[in-house]
Amino acid sequence: MENLSTSTHQAHQQVGASGLENLEMGAARIQVDDKKIINCRADLNQLVPFKYNWAWEKYLTGCANHWMPNEISMGADLALWNDPNGLTPEERTIIKRNLGFFATADSLVANNLVLAVYRHITNPECRQFLLRQAFEEALHTHAYQYIIQSLGLDEAEVFNMYREVPSVSTKAAWALPYTQSLGDANFSTGTPENDQRLLRDLIAFYVVFEGIFFYVGFTQILSMGRRNKMVGTAEQFQYILRDESMHMNFGIDVINQIKIENPHLWTAEFQADMIKMIKDGVDLEYQYAKDTMPNGILGMNAELFREYLEFIANRRFNQIGLPEQYPGAQNPFPWMSEMLDLKKEKNFFETRVIEYQAGGTLSWDE
Repeated sequence: MENLSTSTHQAHQQVGASGLENLEMGAARIQVDDKKIINCRADLNQLVPFKYNWAWEKYLTGCANHWMPNEISMGADLALWNDPNGLTPEERTIIKRNLGFFATADSLVANNLVLAVYRHITNPECRQFLLRQAFEEALHTHAYQYIIQSLGLDEAEVFNMYREVPSVSTKAAWALPYTQSLGDANFSTGTPENDQRLLRDLIAFYVVFEGIFFYVGFTQILSMGRRNKMVGTAEQFQYILRDESMHMNFGIDVINQIKIENPHLWTAEFQADMIKMIKDGVDLEYQYAKDTMPNGILGMNAELFREYLEFIANRRFNQIGLPEQYPGAQNPFPWMSEMLDLKKEKNFFETRVIEYQAGGTLSWDE
């Protein structure tokens, strides 16, 4: 399998359609069987007939669950932040470090979608969801900016943190080469090697970046909300977490659909590479936990996060058909399962999420 360095191969003709082809008058109407998730030659400008109903349903759910950051009051957060005795120095560090990571992380994800992933997914209903996801990533960046502005933080310090603070930069630096790989102008799918490269990069972003790298920060911030601290910030993070859970589940559906349609890609060697990549992601996120809370606060410490990350990683391995790598890992934060409904994660977003549509009604009771 090709490494992460940018391909030096000369550009070659794209196998799948792009959606920008010349019109062909008199062409036959699209049939369901004409559709494929990658390397599809059928007209991508015709949304129907649907082949992947799960993609359309997730798009509709995302639209129904729309929210805006400025609907959530930050008054209590500002009062607590300005109170010299309101938060400990360790709690303030957690707030700032996570804002520093997430404020640019969702921009990285949006760039990955718009500049890399979108052009390689050759299915219109999946592209419809990707457009919705790209908007939601912009909305999340808006939310972090709204929190930063509301608290009167130094915007330049927080947004530039991923280029100044190692614990923040490490995860972004890990993910960026995968976007650069798919964004390579000379890259297109259509060969087993390149199709594997796309599949690898989708696993990197959906399973590791969105499915593992976000969980320490989300847990830290939501733990504050449960203690009636920074409740406006925590409420926005809960909305964002639920958006990101749906993004991850969509990405896992795409990954599994590519596997179904291209079983030759899922070799033993490739599976071993993916296991290693996911385990490397667990190690990086564990390091982030140690860096952001070296002494333990809020009833949490880095070692509890190690088990939590192994528990989550086992879930991710199962979701893409790989064996669990951390036997016996348990969830030390069961309240997160209640918030995210981890046990029903795969089906969670097939129903309407009342909290979103009510707006500002989330309860932090156990």
